[in-house]
Amino acid sequence: MTAIGYTTSVPSPARATSAVARRATRLRLTVRGRRVLAALAALPAIIALSAAVLGGGAALASRDAGAAAGSFSTVTVAPGDTLWSIAEEVAPGHDPRDVVDDIVRLNALDSVVLQSGQSLAIPDAYDATR
Repeated sequence: MTAIGYTTSVPSPARATSAVARRATRLRLTVRGRRVLAALAALPAIIALSAAVLGGGAALASRDAGAAAGSFSTVTVAPGDTLWSIAEEVAPGHDPRDVVDDIVRLNALDSVVLQSGQSLAIPDAYDATR
């Protein structure tokens, strides 16, 4: 027959405190260590923000380079005029959609809203007087 023995042993007080001390050890950072850790954590955000600030100016300047002086004529907007009506007036033989697109690009317009008295550049390709 097999006998299983069971014994209990009580560790010495010195051994118990060293075991507890090993389990309770945790990372302790100094003030300088916390600052370094915070800087390392913020580094990707700083790099991304710097790239956005430095590269953001290119997006604003990405419009067409513009037209050379003398390569366009100007038209003054009358009350009630629209880009479509101006396009039909200055280029009756062309598709008004293409003319409107060229006028918007040449004048770097952000919207199709025109103000009375506003001066618009018309590409020479559509000028009937030349």
